[in-house]
Amino acid sequence: MFDKLESIEKKYDELTMMMTDANVLSNQKELQRIAKAHSDLQEIVSTYRAYKKAEKDYNEADSLIKEGGLEPDFKEMVETEREEAAETKKKLAEKLRILLLPRDPNDSKNVIMEIRAGAGGGEAALFAGDLFKLYVKYAESKGWKIEVLSVHETDIGGFKEIVFLIEGNGAYSLLKYESGVHRVQRIPTTESGGRIHTSTATVAVLPEVEEVDVEIDPNDLRIDVFCSSGPGGQSVNTTQSAVRVTHMPSGIVVSCQDEKSQLKNRDKAMRVLRARLLARMIAEQQQEQADERRSQVGTGDRSERIRTYNVPQNRLSDHRIGLTLYKLELILGGELEDVLESLIAHERAAQLQL
Repeated sequence: MFDKLESIEKKYDELTMMMTDANVLSNQKELQRIAKAHSDLQEIVSTYRAYKKAEKDYNEADSLIKEGGLEPDFKEMVETEREEAAETKKKLAEKLRILLLPRDPNDSKNVIMEIRAGAGGGEAALFAGDLFKLYVKYAESKGWKIEVLSVHETDIGGFKEIVFLIEGNGAYSLLKYESGVHRVQRIPTTESGGRIHTSTATVAVLPEVEEVDVEIDPNDLRIDVFCSSGPGGQSVNTTQSAVRVTHMPSGIVVSCQDEKSQLKNRDKAMRVLRARLLARMIAEQQQEQADERRSQVGTGDRSERIRTYNVPQNRLSDHRIGLTLYKLELILGGELEDVLESLIAHERAAQLQL
């Protein structure tokens, strides 16, 4: 482990020097690339240097004690310093082991999230709306920016489908755990008998990708324009501003209509298309039988779920790690930290055992 840390520290120092090079400073694109690589290594290098300082403090205190001849009061102080240094070393070594775990190359990226109503009709659409509000509130608490890319509302509220972008440092590293089928158990407002209904919504979390990450041949695209419509099919405007992009080789279709500008809708559709194509490429590289989006969202059937939201009991259960929290109201208000931290800790523990 320490040979690898020495190599990382050396690379970090090299990048630091490169950031002061006149040729790099005059090339904005190259400077951004080096600055990002430098930033990616900063935490692990600062932790390693703190570890080395703690080790030095421990060795110095240990040498003094072994030499002997210390006054009782001074000896007690040095022993305390040695114990503190040993504890610091232990904690930092554990942190370094975690920092050295293989990282998802997409962790630092923005995310495109897709929420779709599953089983449960209108109640499922309302639940999809609740999930959207949850993620918006969580993103706002992190200081992240939200942009709706595509939305299909229902007559009674909620969404048949909503696709949106969340821009923020490390957004994908946290929100990727939200992929899958979410199930809600509650009494609908339209239910006169007070019976609990079960509905689902599917969530897909895709890393946003740049044009350079996914090459798309314009000849592979079919682009249709049409008048946008609102809930129930009523016309929103009379101009053909809505855009449907079909990537013919993959069969992926993306529609965007919430902007009045055809150009803006086309740009949003292409951003979603690139993210979906990257997800498919990753899945193929990993030789999975199904593409990434299908593995994330499943079919939406009530039996498939990663998480259950039981409103009468104020309970959230994440079935992947056996987590149960009785503060559903707060979680639906955007307080996702405890859930995500538990999922991250579980993943790290599994990686450390490999």
